[in-house]
Amino acid sequence: MSDMSRIKTFNLPDLGEGLTEGEILAWLVKVGDTIELNQPIVEVETAKAAVEIPAKWAGQVQAIHHPEGTTVEVGTPIIAIDTDPGAGPLEAPSTTATPSGDLPTPSAASLAAVEVAPAEGMIEPGLIGGAAPGGRTAVLVGYGPRTTAAKRRPRKGGVPAQAVAASAPAAPAPQPVVVPVAAPARDGQAASATGGVLAKPPVRKLAKDLGVDLGTLTGSGPLGSITREDVQRAANGASAVVAEPIAATTAPSFGADREQRIPVKGVRKLTAENMSRSAFTAPHVTEFLTVDVTRAMKALDRLRGRREWRDVRVSPLLLVAKAVLLAVQRHPMVNSTWAGDEIVVKEYVNLGIAAATERGLIVPNVKDAGRLSLRELADALTDLVQTAKSGRTSPAAMSGGTLTITNVGVFGVDTGTPILPPGESAILAFGAVREMPWVHKGKVKVRQVTTLGLSFDHRIIDGELGSKFLRDIGDFLTDPEAALLAWT
Repeated sequence: MSDMSRIKTFNLPDLGEGLTEGEILAWLVKVGDTIELNQPIVEVETAKAAVEIPAKWAGQVQAIHHPEGTTVEVGTPIIAIDTDPGAGPLEAPSTTATPSGDLPTPSAASLAAVEVAPAEGMIEPGLIGGAAPGGRTAVLVGYGPRTTAAKRRPRKGGVPAQAVAASAPAAPAPQPVVVPVAAPARDGQAASATGGVLAKPPVRKLAKDLGVDLGTLTGSGPLGSITREDVQRAANGASAVVAEPIAATTAPSFGADREQRIPVKGVRKLTAENMSRSAFTAPHVTEFLTVDVTRAMKALDRLRGRREWRDVRVSPLLLVAKAVLLAVQRHPMVNSTWAGDEIVVKEYVNLGIAAATERGLIVPNVKDAGRLSLRELADALTDLVQTAKSGRTSPAAMSGGTLTITNVGVFGVDTGTPILPPGESAILAFGAVREMPWVHKGKVKVRQVTTLGLSFDHRIIDGELGSKFLRDIGDFLTDPEAALLAWT
């Protein structure tokens, strides 16, 4: 194998449908590291989520093209990998000048050799970088990478990204450049983007499989790295050293003009675009309903007391979600999309739950939530919330939502006028549950009360349909047991 055919250039793949760029949050490898096939090599943040990208080839890292903090467009080379490091050192490129004094021009064959040779490194159809149906290039999520130059966002107080020579001899033209990146700890440990957590890739995978957040642990390994034993102890509920939580917000840093300028990017940029498009496209109407939920709260207490539910997270949001799903069965038109010259009514319900994260507002959804039992729904909501809080929600989990709940009550707010997520026709705001004076059976008593706010697309849902849908949700929360007997 020639030197140049050994070098494989890995382009940034499409990380989500419709996404064209991503910001490099953290490199999990450094130049000179030996990596395995499918080993996570870089963490990239898109407009939807933070994603770890696996290596397409095993080998040795020869060059890293962009530093952390760089925004890179889909299709841009980000790393170069020597797929046969055991064949010996790479030959240095010739710099012998021609009689005219110019450096020799690489031949077309030598330039083409840098690409993936058909007989070597070929990716199976359907895998990342391989052939997809219709002759397209398969990517992580969806199709459509673009081969364009990278856009670099200046890093405040950081070192400019300059090309420096790699420690190993570089391959011939096109010459990969190496930029300064934060090197992982020794022994192949990878630094997380949150809090400098150190853990080897197998440990990170184990933590992901067991549902353990590495950011909450203090490792017992070298340099404070997290070991398999640390993860297993945390998963088994044993006493583990818990790290101090990272502050959700940092103190503002003002300049001489006493103003701070915050770049709009990632999740916040996508949220702004979606909300602006929705607010000025779909004619919004919002209705409110105040409900006595005392019986619903007592039903939750009884549910928590049952032996088979003792290890399940039971919250008021669970009953609100169940109420919405049952109300959709009674009013299917609410679960629909405006498609220009037609309305698409969906039998399935991908129930979105708005979640506030450190990166901004995201709306992951529970797929086909209407088919889940109450216990399955509780588990799905718990997993959704925990994944969102850890910053590991995938783009696929945030795609395809059909109807959304936003739980503003967790912030002590009574209700709101939520804006529809694009492509959805209804969103419910669930307010705080408070003890308030309420007329009950002809007497004023202290009851547990909440206020619901339903925003809907008036092109699809008229006032009567929206009112009936909201009323049914309120009826279920007023007396869930009676509603279940009457509706199912």
